[in-house]
Amino acid sequence: MQTTLDSPQAAAATEVQVPKKTEKTEAGNYFVSNYPPFSFWQKEQVPVVEEVLRRPAPTDVPLGVYFHIPFCRKRCHFCYFKVYTDKNASEIKAYIDAGMREMEHFARQPYIAGRKAHFVYFGGGTPSYLSVPQLKDLTNRMKDLVSWEGAAEVAFEAEPGTLNEVKLTGIREVGVTRLSLGVENFDDHILETNGRAHRSGEIEKAYRFARGLGFEHINIDLIAGMMNETAENWKVCVRKAIELEPDAVTIYQMEVPYNTTIYQQMKAEGKVTAPVADWQTKRDWVSYAFDEFQKAGYTVTSAYTVVKDPTRIKFVYRDALWEGADLLSCGVASFGHLGGVHYQNQADVGPYMLAVDAGQFPMFRAYQTTAEDRFVREFILKIKLGHSEFDYYIRKFGQNPREFFAPQLEYLAKEGFATLTDTGVTLTRDGLLQVDRLLHDFFLPQHRQYARYT
Repeated sequence: MQTTLDSPQAAAATEVQVPKKTEKTEAGNYFVSNYPPFSFWQKEQVPVVEEVLRRPAPTDVPLGVYFHIPFCRKRCHFCYFKVYTDKNASEIKAYIDAGMREMEHFARQPYIAGRKAHFVYFGGGTPSYLSVPQLKDLTNRMKDLVSWEGAAEVAFEAEPGTLNEVKLTGIREVGVTRLSLGVENFDDHILETNGRAHRSGEIEKAYRFARGLGFEHINIDLIAGMMNETAENWKVCVRKAIELEPDAVTIYQMEVPYNTTIYQQMKAEGKVTAPVADWQTKRDWVSYAFDEFQKAGYTVTSAYTVVKDPTRIKFVYRDALWEGADLLSCGVASFGHLGGVHYQNQADVGPYMLAVDAGQFPMFRAYQTTAEDRFVREFILKIKLGHSEFDYYIRKFGQNPREFFAPQLEYLAKEGFATLTDTGVTLTRDGLLQVDRLLHDFFLPQHRQYARYT
């Protein structure tokens, strides 16, 4: 399982639980990955996606392509994505064949036909679980359906233990520009107790092979607050990550969604608090990491990312999605967005493949956004970058966030989470480290579960 900030699979179907600053970590989803919340997406709105697909292709909206590869060597204890650890080569081939039939069905629709991909993303699961022949078969077929020529980014998630020089060479040859390595931690005991398949010795070997192959952007993931992690271990992880000199590092704070093995164990034992670090500890550790990376010449570019050279390294996929790009998303449980309508595919491989075999789009729920939804969505997602200029939203949406979100923004400033002017808002370090728990106040009233304002 690969945890990736900008992947559609980072979107969990359960509702977000908002921890207070002093709370222990309890079960639930903390990370805000999309808006409106998934509980508002409905089966009855799936026909709206099909109506969008019958429209002429837009000329001013970038198109992204996502393909979900749901296979892993083992399931991490904190994983809440749709993954399978028991599929053989013939079953994987059948899944890829189904995914290509789905994409072919999309590619024939007027809204998609003839458009080129601005960005491509392979998420999981573990995309690097595929063999080189499987990967080349998949990507060649995808390129025949939606051209990648001139794409600004082709991103690929990888688990270090699945990589060797041959595999990485194949990944590079199919056109991947951004390789995201799911390192998470450098300690074998912590990797083992959290259910990770790889071990520390495989991390540097995979990284050095990848660096030698000339990938334009190598990102590594770390998770603060894993089971059995200590402050000393965290310092070692940060030091080792800096020594690798990756182009970017993505740092997550450990959460425990309901459909994880950690939660199942908590439930069986009647426990409420998860066996991971509390929220303040996780925020302190991420702040320490930010400081150390800044000393090493990195720049903090979001609530989760540090980048070595921000003039060169971009997260095209994330930024385009947050700004409302179309996303043609294929594969089981994948999340897409077309013409202002969100959709999710069938969450289990059986119903997914049956729908594709029947010549149907395998979607099981969707949500048609309003103009107001889209304004709120973009503001709350992009504030994770740490700064927003209000004039951007006035030009794009005809809404001034300073007026629309006046109570919320003033609260952030009053509590020291942000500095606020008439022209923009900038999060402080404290605000950046807990931005996800602060975002719910910015939801529209009909979507707000945890309201501070009435």
